[in-house]
Amino acid sequence: MGTLDMPFQILLVEDNPGDVELIQRALRNSTYHNYLSVVGDGEEAMAFLRREAAYSESPRPDLILLDLNLPKKDGREVLVEVKADEGLQDIPVVVLTTSRTQQDILAAYGARANSYVSKPADAKSTTRP
Repeated sequence: MGTLDMPFQILLVEDNPGDVELIQRALRNSTYHNYLSVVGDGEEAMAFLRREAAYSESPRPDLILLDLNLPKKDGREVLVEVKADEGLQDIPVVVLTTSRTQQDILAAYGARANSYVSKPADAKSTTRP
């Protein structure tokens, strides 16, 4: 886990560039030193976590921030795979999504998500001068 001396490794699984930018900005203001890796779909997330192909040297994340609505492999599928994999299941997964449906919330916790955070559907990234 991250300390003032060692970076906290975070994997963000998000396909929306605006949301990526907002999360990067928020983490820059963190009191903990963190290193953010970003992948844009569920297949990339699993390759990163399993250190396959181009991700053979990827760091093991201390935390996964996971969007549910992803291309190629849905975030719901990623969550189930992570929690079923003995080598990955102890990594905390925070579902970070625009979905506020009770079905998605219950399914995420049923699949052993550690937390569920609904992001604003209308959040727009802004750049500072």
